[in-house]
Amino acid sequence: MANLLRVLYFLGSAMRRPYWDSVKLQRFQEKRLRSVVDYAYRHVHFYHEKFRDAGVRPSDVRGLDDLEKLPIVRKSELKNVDARKLVSMEYDIRRLKANRTSGSTGQPFTTYLSKVEIDWRKAIYMRANISCGQKPRDRWVFVTAPHHFADTTNIQRRLGIFAQTCVSVFDTVDWQIEMISKLRPDILDGYSGSLLLIAKELNRRGLRLIRPRIVFGSADLMDAASCRFMEEVFGAPYYDQFGCAEIDRSAWQCPEKVGYHMDVDGVITEFVDEDGDRVSAGERGEIVYTSLFNYAMPFIRYAVGDVGVPSDDECPCGRKFPLMEVVEGRRDSLLVLPDGRLLSPMAFRNALSKFFEKIVQYRVVQKRVDLFEVFVQVKEGVDEGVFEKELTEHVKTVLGFGDDVAIVVKFVDEVPLDKSGKLMAVVSELRI
Repeated sequence: MANLLRVLYFLGSAMRRPYWDSVKLQRFQEKRLRSVVDYAYRHVHFYHEKFRDAGVRPSDVRGLDDLEKLPIVRKSELKNVDARKLVSMEYDIRRLKANRTSGSTGQPFTTYLSKVEIDWRKAIYMRANISCGQKPRDRWVFVTAPHHFADTTNIQRRLGIFAQTCVSVFDTVDWQIEMISKLRPDILDGYSGSLLLIAKELNRRGLRLIRPRIVFGSADLMDAASCRFMEEVFGAPYYDQFGCAEIDRSAWQCPEKVGYHMDVDGVITEFVDEDGDRVSAGERGEIVYTSLFNYAMPFIRYAVGDVGVPSDDECPCGRKFPLMEVVEGRRDSLLVLPDGRLLSPMAFRNALSKFFEKIVQYRVVQKRVDLFEVFVQVKEGVDEGVFEKELTEHVKTVLGFGDDVAIVVKFVDEVPLDKSGKLMAVVSELRI
């Protein structure tokens, strides 16, 4: 009960902040920025050493422009650091929630959160949904990976307040349709790629069984045509949301859909060029995050590898949070199976999550409808023969592959890039 009350407290204050004027909002950001930078310097070995090597002290970072004094860090760097050096000395890592990312870059990574930070995330997440029309007692169905099933607490389920009913992304589309139809959701939420597959199958059958009031999607990047298609099939507005596992959701569409409102009271989002300098509105830049609420494991100037475009437009909804245009990087493609099924790349990534403790990096390439090549760089000491057998059997079982689908595991010292020079974890060379 205490957790729910804390979430509602955070939510109440969070709902007001999008309407603050820019001066008040900036003061709020800079106060939290100074706090997290000072805390990381004093309590986190990694950032203490990082700031010291850069010749920067917390007193040098007073405002948003001072962020550029700090070095940019990347997942590839953090993965090589002992987790105890990334987590605050004030926390017992064993008592924190381990949040293992699905590895959209092919680099599995574990982050750690305190209970307070988890509740903050829930509040910030719900703000966007409420802003688009979700109500506390709406029937809310979420198509997601099983490890998210426990995100809704027992007290939420008993009271029926913002309580998700989850459907596994690993289930067949037929089963997902059957389950969602029975649940009759007011709110349909989940991985965008999976929702698109459901919409495609419903449309193929000429059915209109699932008619929510609102649809939310995230994880997979969708083009405008796919979004319109889902709206037509589900008979409801579709709102896209964006973020990453380390930071959680960071930007979202409101009903006006002018752009994506950035949650600047929870995370500072920079867009930088190859030299690390900020780009202007309308220009492409790599996204760099500084979380304003992560203390157990801070993220300061963390480059996620996605490419986006900042905007100087103002949304007619009246919210003052700045906007970004659609994210351009790492656009996944749907996978095609011999029986005609389409599979979201997110499902493949989640299937591989079982082996993240053994993997340094991976990349899945669909060569033909019946052939997947899995390039894997494994950690030292891993038995490649045993690993290959376990991975192949697990993926085939979880994703329902028949004997007509081959999975070829290739052990490499370095995972190859795609033709664009990017490392997309799951890609298809086919054209649907």
